[in-house]
Amino acid sequence: MGVLVVTGGSRGIGAGICILAAKRGWSVAVNYTSDETAAKAVVAEIEAEGGTAIAVQADVADGKQVEAMFASVDRDLGPVTGLVNNAGTNGSTGPVDELDEDATRRMFDINITGSFLCAGAAIRRMAKRHGGAGGVIVNISSAAAKHGGPGSYIDYAASKAAIDAFTYGLAREQAAQGIRVNCVRPGATMTAMNIKWMETHPEYLDGIKAAVPLARPAEVNEIAEAVCYMLSDASSYSTGAILDVSGGWVCP
Repeated sequence: MGVLVVTGGSRGIGAGICILAAKRGWSVAVNYTSDETAAKAVVAEIEAEGGTAIAVQADVADGKQVEAMFASVDRDLGPVTGLVNNAGTNGSTGPVDELDEDATRRMFDINITGSFLCAGAAIRRMAKRHGGAGGVIVNISSAAAKHGGPGSYIDYAASKAAIDAFTYGLAREQAAQGIRVNCVRPGATMTAMNIKWMETHPEYLDGIKAAVPLARPAEVNEIAEAVCYMLSDASSYSTGAILDVSGGWVCP
C-alpha cells in the first residue's frame, strides 16, 4: 500500500489504526510524544503479525520535530504516501467561564496546529509539484464538532470543528496534486482511557447509551476500519468527505 504516518499512534484509536493498516499492507510509522514503551509495543504487535513498523517520536505542535520525524520515516521506511492526523488531547473541563487557559492553548496547538504541520510535511513529500506521486490524508475529527460539547469540553469540540473545515479546504487545495483528503468523525469509543474512566464514572456510559441510537460506544477497531477505508483505493473517488462513525449520535 505504501508508507503511512499515524500521529498519536501509541494508544487508543491511533494504535488501532496502526495495527489494522499494517495488516492491510501499509508500512507504518507509529508516532508518539512521550510514551516510547507504548509505541514500541504497537510496533512489536505489528511485527509479530509479519508487518513493518517503526516508532517515531515528535511533538506534533513543534514544526522542527515534525520535519525531523518525517525525515526519519523517509530514511527508514521510504517516501510517505499516507498520513493520519490522529494526535489529539482534551483541553479544559467545564464551562467556558472556568476555562484553563494554558490547557486550552496546548490543546489547540496539538489538535489544530499539529494537524496543519503534519499535513504540510506530508504534502511536501506527496504532491506532484514537489516530485511526489500523490497520496492520502485522513484527519480524525469527533462527533463533538457537531454536538459542541456544552458544559464540559466546548474548546475540544471547537478544535475538531476546525479539523472539519481544514479537511474541506485542504481537499480542494491538493486535489490537483494527486492528494486526497478525507475525515473520520468518531463518537464515543471504547479506548483503554475511556474504559478506565467508565469504571469510576458509570453514568458516562449510561449517558452514551441514551444519546446514541445504536445504544453503545464504538469499539476501536470499528473506527480503524473506517479510517483504513478512507486510506484505501476503495475510496478513490472520495475527497473532502467526512464519515460519521458515531452510532447515529450525530447525523448530517
